[in-house]
Amino acid sequence: MNLCIVHRDRRGAMARIEPEFDKIRAAGVSLLTCNTDALDPAARGTILDQLAGKLGDGGRVRVLLHSVAFGNLKLIAPAKPPAADSRQALAAALGVDLERLTAAVDALFDQGVDAMYTLASPVAYGAAYIDDEDLARTIHSMGTSLLGWTQEVLRRGLFAGDARVFGLTSEGNEVAWKGYAAVAAAKVALESLVRAMAVELAPHGIRANVIQAGITDTPALRAIPGSSLLKAQARLRNPFHRLTTPQDVANIIYLLSLDEAAWVNGEIIRVDGGEHISGGMP
Repeated sequence: MNLCIVHRDRRGAMARIEPEFDKIRAAGVSLLTCNTDALDPAARGTILDQLAGKLGDGGRVRVLLHSVAFGNLKLIAPAKPPAADSRQALAAALGVDLERLTAAVDALFDQGVDAMYTLASPVAYGAAYIDDEDLARTIHSMGTSLLGWTQEVLRRGLFAGDARVFGLTSEGNEVAWKGYAAVAAAKVALESLVRAMAVELAPHGIRANVIQAGITDTPALRAIPGSSLLKAQARLRNPFHRLTTPQDVANIIYLLSLDEAAWVNGEIIRVDGGEHISGGMP
């Protein structure tokens, strides 16, 4: 397939990104890139105008992948320290200085000893708390904006006869992570919306599904407070004891884009190596 990539990056980041675009073009793929705000309806119209010109009379959109990471990561209310401090209890039992123990634990955790996450220094959260505007913006950006794109591509008659629409969700859709409330709300809204799209767009030849990736080390994940703890927990309980990779997610998108996957519609499909079902026991 040829590609149209909509992204939003600062000028300084393009020195790193452009060579990757060149690799795609070198593989013989036609590539249209648009560095703009995918959430702006006017920008969306301009992008689709350009895409329609590139497609010509015979080209159509086979796959629409929605992957917008723009949301608020704030607590609902001030965090309170736990009633019992495990590090303090351990330091007392060993008869060692608490600060020395804390430094040792944090150093080991930073070096990749994941089991230390229960004793590592607590997460530092911001002083701002989520409000109605934060919720509305996040739910639109990471959830419901998929519908606007899909409707506009359909209105212009650009979809192929057998088209695939994908959204991305995470385990935060049903597990409460501190600071993730707005994004979790967006993911649940996305999933509900995709189910409706799967039913109402089927007569137009469009299949709509959601991919639930395991913990994946991306810039979006690193923005989540306590992401290092999430990664440690994921590696410990994943049956393969590793994180999900972008390639893992790309592979499932590829499989679901094949003709043979045409009967998969309205599903949430996990790609996490069994992370979601694992109790974490070795």
